[in-house]
Amino acid sequence: MDDQNQFIYGRKPVEELLKTNPQQVDKVFLKKGVGSSSLSKISDLCSKNRIPVVDVPGSKLFDLVGRVNDQGVVAAISQVEYVDFEDWLVSIKPDNKTAVLLLDEIEDPHNFGAILRTAAASGISAIIVPKHRQAPVNATVFKTSAGTAGRIPIVRAVNLNQAMLQLKENQFWIAGLDMDGTSMLWEQTFDVPMAFVIGNEGRGMRKKTGEHCDFLLSIPMENGVESLNASVSAALVCYEWQKQRMNRS
Repeated sequence: MDDQNQFIYGRKPVEELLKTNPQQVDKVFLKKGVGSSSLSKISDLCSKNRIPVVDVPGSKLFDLVGRVNDQGVVAAISQVEYVDFEDWLVSIKPDNKTAVLLLDEIEDPHNFGAILRTAAASGISAIIVPKHRQAPVNATVFKTSAGTAGRIPIVRAVNLNQAMLQLKENQFWIAGLDMDGTSMLWEQTFDVPMAFVIGNEGRGMRKKTGEHCDFLLSIPMENGVESLNASVSAALVCYEWQKQRMNRS
């Protein structure tokens, strides 16, 4: 395996990446014997973008990505290019229809991929992640995001707490999701540039991160349920924000 490459698999993720960010794809491997009609879109996109296509036995795909449902296609992609936080910050002009997500050490790639997909679908402007203790954008993330990982910037900050202070200096208000939050999600108005913090799957937000938030939001729970999965919580806040944004349009 080439150390400069990652691999994504599955027809939909590969097809979406070829449509949205073909320059990131170095080579596509197709399993011999798979019907050409089922992979014709992928072959056409590779031809259009002059991306090499190699027919290989199934054992080669196994060597690349292991025992997964690869659907007969694997793409070798260059290591993801995160957007530098400082560069991103100077490029934006936030207004009351701008929102970003800050991930406070999300470690499960399935959660990360699901959050990426929801953020892109709901109109979030960017996802900001810490440099350390954060799931990388790997094949599982691409698969779970259904190929939407390249739709919005993935911004990497060396220090998430410092990034929060800089966001505040640039008109953003910071809201953290916390089971003990003093404001209920449905009762809060989001009519300024917003940054929503999603905490770690097990530990939630770090204490210092919570201290940098302007306010903490809670999601109402019934029937003795204590908390929701991080990606579900992110989806709820994304779509509450989107609903309010659309009502202002």
